[in-house]
Amino acid sequence: MRSTPTSAAPRRGRRTALAAAGLVTALALTATACGGSEQDEADTKPGGGTSQAAGSEDTGGGEGGLPAGVADRLKEHGIDVDRWKDGGWKNWDKDKWLSEAKDFANPVIEGLWKADRMKSAKEADKTVTTKDASADQGSTDPEPAPVEAAAEKTPYHENAAPVGKVFFDSPEGSMVCSGTVVKDVNHPGKSNLVWTAGHCVHAGGSGGWYRNIAFVPSYNDLAKSEAELSGATTTEVAPYGTWWADWASTSDQWIKGGSESGGDGAAYDYSVLHVKPEQGGKSLEETVGAALEVDFSAPSATEVASMGAWGYPAAPPYNGLQMFKCVDRPGRLSLSPSLPTMYRIGCTMTGGSSGGGWFRVVDGETKLVSNTSIGPLENTWLAGPQLGRGAEAMYQDMSRTYGGQ
Repeated sequence: MRSTPTSAAPRRGRRTALAAAGLVTALALTATACGGSEQDEADTKPGGGTSQAAGSEDTGGGEGGLPAGVADRLKEHGIDVDRWKDGGWKNWDKDKWLSEAKDFANPVIEGLWKADRMKSAKEADKTVTTKDASADQGSTDPEPAPVEAAAEKTPYHENAAPVGKVFFDSPEGSMVCSGTVVKDVNHPGKSNLVWTAGHCVHAGGSGGWYRNIAFVPSYNDLAKSEAELSGATTTEVAPYGTWWADWASTSDQWIKGGSESGGDGAAYDYSVLHVKPEQGGKSLEETVGAALEVDFSAPSATEVASMGAWGYPAAPPYNGLQMFKCVDRPGRLSLSPSLPTMYRIGCTMTGGSSGGGWFRVVDGETKLVSNTSIGPLENTWLAGPQLGRGAEAMYQDMSRTYGGQ
C-alpha cells in the first residue's frame, strides 16, 4: 500500500493521538471559540459515503458470523465465506475486490493478528504532488517549522487518549494505521466506535475495501523495545484485546476520488469503524475506560491556538512500537480551490501515523477534531481534514444504525 516516494512529494500516512488528560494538563492546549467557523465545501456536499454499516438494512446474524445478507452479497461477487476465512481473502482479483460503499465485509478470522504479524505490518503511506499542495495559495499558510515528535509517557492507557493501531491487509501485504476510540452519542458509556483515516480502510477510486481490519487499543502499552517483545504473546502487545471492524464508513469523496497520491479525496480522508471484540462481551469504551467526543464544528485554523496529533509512526527512524505526539498551532493547507481547506501542523512523525486523532481542548474537554492524512516526503509536517457536516452525518448514521450492536 505504501506509495513510491517522488521528489519533493508530500506524503500521506501518519498516525497521531493525544493524551486525554495530558492534553489538558501537561500539554496545556487551549482553544478559541468555535463560533464563526470557516464553512467549507464539505458542509455543502452530501454526507459521508457509507459501507453497509450506514447503507444497508442488514442487522441480524448470518452465515459465517456476518450480518444477515452480507454472506449472500459476497456470493453475488463469487466469494464463499468459508473459503475467505481459510485464506481466500488473499485473492486480490480486481473483479472481486469489493469497492462499493455497501459491499464492506470483514469476517472475523480469530487468531489472525498475532504479535509477530502485528510487528511486521508496514506503514500505510501515500503521496501527493508539490503542485497540488500549492494550488490555492489564498488559503494556504506558510509551511510550519518542524516539531520534533515526543514519545508518550507509559503506560499509554493512563497518559494518552484512547489511541491504538489499526491493522489491515492490502494487495501489498499487512499494513498499519492509527485510530482513536470515540464516544457514541446514542449509546453513552458503551461505544464501539473507532475514528481513523479513509485511506486506512478503502483504497479509493482505483480499489476497494481493505481486508481483516482490526483495532488494537493501547498497543504495546508499556513501550517495550523490539528485543523485549521478541517472542511476545498477543496479550502483551494487545492488553485490551483485538477488535474487528464489523461495519465501516468513509466519505463518498474518498471512495470515488482517493488515490495512491491522495487525490481529490484527501480533504475527506476520514472513516469511522464499528468494532467487536475477538473475544469478550463488553463494549470497547467499557474495556479501555475512555472515549473522546468528536468535534464537528470544523473551526478555521485561524481560530485554534493549538492542536495535538498522536500516533505510532512506523517508517524510519521509528519502528511502530511506540506512541508519539506533536503539538503545534495549526495553519491552513489547500490542495485545490474546489476542495475544503485542511489543517496543518509541524511534526516529524513518519508513515504509519495515518488515521491518528488530532485533538484540541474545548471548555476544558479534550475532543477529536481531525485525523492525520498527508505529510511531506521530508517528514516536517502533517495535514488533516476539517470535520464538518458531512463527517458528522457519516458518524451519526453509524451510531444510529449500528452503535448498539
